[in-house]
Amino acid sequence: MSGGVQVLTIAEQEADQRLDRWFKKNFPDLSHGQLQKLLRSGQIRVDGKRAKSSDRLTEGVAVRVPPMASAAAGDGPNSDAFGQTQRSDEPRDALSKADAAFVRDLVFYEDADIIALNKPAGLAVQGGTKTRRHVDGMLPALAGKSGEWPRLVHRLDRDTSGVLVVARTIKATRALNDAFRLREMQKLYWAITIGILKPADGFIDLPLSKQGDVFEKMSEDHDGQRAITDYRTIEQAGRRLAWVALAPRTGRTHQLRAHMAAKGKPILGDTKYGEQADGMADGLVEALEVSSGLHLHARALWLPPFGNRRGETQLTAPPPENFAATLRALEFDRDNPLADEPIPNMREEYREGIKARERKRRR
Repeated sequence: MSGGVQVLTIAEQEADQRLDRWFKKNFPDLSHGQLQKLLRSGQIRVDGKRAKSSDRLTEGVAVRVPPMASAAAGDGPNSDAFGQTQRSDEPRDALSKADAAFVRDLVFYEDADIIALNKPAGLAVQGGTKTRRHVDGMLPALAGKSGEWPRLVHRLDRDTSGVLVVARTIKATRALNDAFRLREMQKLYWAITIGILKPADGFIDLPLSKQGDVFEKMSEDHDGQRAITDYRTIEQAGRRLAWVALAPRTGRTHQLRAHMAAKGKPILGDTKYGEQADGMADGLVEALEVSSGLHLHARALWLPPFGNRRGETQLTAPPPENFAATLRALEFDRDNPLADEPIPNMREEYREGIKARERKRRR
């Protein structure tokens, strides 16, 4: 990892935490005393201003991390993530030929601005404590002719497969960071749920907060951060399993998994959030003879126009084999037109419907 200055942009999932706790999580080898010294000397800054350890971070602010913190971090976040300012000539850990070939095989779309990968389940997007192999560390293999490395602009959970976009240039990085922050893109996930959602199409508006520091898990919490998910049932197998499309309107950690579990319809193969359905899930997996891996796939992403791009860009990634095998076993129709249609903002439609009914009642 480079010992140079980093400027890290706070993602939505990292917002509303103290600055010292953010450093502890991302730079675990930096001692409390070192952190305080860097803060007192003004070497750590938030949006260009001096900061205190108790300051709460908000989405989109830029945190300046000086070389001492970078060196102490060992395996902290890489500086090119989320639009951060790493030069392509800065050193990284040596990338093996096998990993370079591996990440190239994940590419299913590329142009002058972006590269789209079909990330497999089980592969982390960024490094961290005890995580040495991750997408971010493999990005030098996708450098262009200029030698500039692609940059991450969003994340997927380690256990989630599917569309992951990286930006090829600083200009594209900034545009996409803004698009994700302002929620100007449409996302579509596929999932297999244990149980049938009612109503079949709708939305979940349920705040979430993290429970536990070691075994990180999101739980329903009315004092937590607001989390909204739109959903559509594509097909169902009796009363036991359903193929659903999900569209997160917010970006909380494990949001889709936590929301499905809160509705009592956890995602098949989810060992963290599906405890109450473990026995049922084990029996179904055995009967269907399919993988027990998490059945959550980032199916599609629609990027808005930016730069010289005049139209919307649709990126669609095929599901992994365990997911495809389950669809076949349940005899679901892969060509179902509902599977790949963007989901409208169900919450807004619901609110407009209430307003329309209220106007009608007053007449």
